[in-house]
Amino acid sequence: MQPSAVYAPADAERWDPEPDKRSGRTAFQRDRARVQHSAALRRLAGKTQVVTPDTAGAQESAAGHAWDASPRTRLTHSLECAQVGRDLGAAFGCDSDIVEAACLAHDLGHPPFGHNGERVLDEIAAPCGGFEGNAQSLRLLTRLEPKRFSEPLHRPVGLNLTRATLDAATKYPWPRGGHPTDPDSPKFGAYEDDLPVFDWLRTGAPDGRRCFEAQVMDWSDDVAYSVHDVEDGLHAGHLDPGLLLAEPERAEIFRVVRARYAASGTGDAELAAALDRLLDQDWWPHGYDGSATAQARLKDATSQLIGRFCAAAEQATRERYGPGPLHRYTAELIVPPATRLECAVLKAVADVYVMQRPDQELRRGRQRELLAGLGDALIRRAPHGLDPQHRALYARAGSDAAALRVIVDQIAALTDASARSLHARLTGPSPG
Repeated sequence: MQPSAVYAPADAERWDPEPDKRSGRTAFQRDRARVQHSAALRRLAGKTQVVTPDTAGAQESAAGHAWDASPRTRLTHSLECAQVGRDLGAAFGCDSDIVEAACLAHDLGHPPFGHNGERVLDEIAAPCGGFEGNAQSLRLLTRLEPKRFSEPLHRPVGLNLTRATLDAATKYPWPRGGHPTDPDSPKFGAYEDDLPVFDWLRTGAPDGRRCFEAQVMDWSDDVAYSVHDVEDGLHAGHLDPGLLLAEPERAEIFRVVRARYAASGTGDAELAAALDRLLDQDWWPHGYDGSATAQARLKDATSQLIGRFCAAAEQATRERYGPGPLHRYTAELIVPPATRLECAVLKAVADVYVMQRPDQELRRGRQRELLAGLGDALIRRAPHGLDPQHRALYARAGSDAAALRVIVDQIAALTDASARSLHARLTGPSPG
């Protein structure tokens, strides 16, 4: 089946042309299914979102509950992001399968131990162009995930998704150093040796501009993790809602917002107003105590927050562009500044009360030590320690930089637990 009428035939093209299987599905439905069935997506179940999923510290919460024995992982976050994105995309007339596939794929390239691991891999990979989780996602989708081998290209082409879906999954549509306004930005979406497929998927796209579906994916990601990280923090007993009314705690939250999540010039008055708008809602979970009634109220608050953030973006965008279908490069997603600040404040709340806990920083230090040691061991001993897929790629590497990239690909593919296991096998007992 062909894509819906608002999408052009070029949007449904694949890097390596494939015959239509005539199964009654659109090209974009096939894309979504390929991501859903990928090994890379399944591996996200073992990768850190905020709390490391397989450590003893996740077995009992600060309040003595056992609830957070199953904290959110990269997989559950991706599934929740996909649900938010599919509904929001549908409200705009996007192809829902494109947006859902992009949301499912957006974190595939993240290494073990989350952003902590990403920083270590960027150091290890410096001689071959660095590491960035979003660029690694593109590499997985277009090269590493075993699905299709292209005879004309003489190499694997990953899931061989359509142009529109790959573009929607590209949060940072530029190579390293190619940010349209900040050449020093650490965020980028393609490594140098993946530029041929990157240039292909960006055919006809304005330089540095994200397609509308990618903007929906990005906002859905922000909404999902800002809301759910606070929910996890409350459930786990790491966050006392009453502290959000205390001035010293509020000052620290606002400092973190400015440092990480909003413009540095944002004033305390604006941030206080954003936080207070949320605290003043009838559904805000004041006095959360872990009881069944409190948990139900918290679930309602989670739903209310997601609805609030999505509705604000939908209304503002519709006010700008009217009621017709929006897709690709016909529109920009408009999120009101006040809504972005509310979302940023929630991110900072989770940052202060969950991610900055002393036990978490100690754990992150051990994780960095582990990954650095693992990288050193693999560099010295490869191909020993590489799995069969990466061992074959290592054997075909034509340069030291290409060989190092294979080692980085191998480490990035590991779950938290398999990183510890491989480290122990190659170097002895794990520090993590």
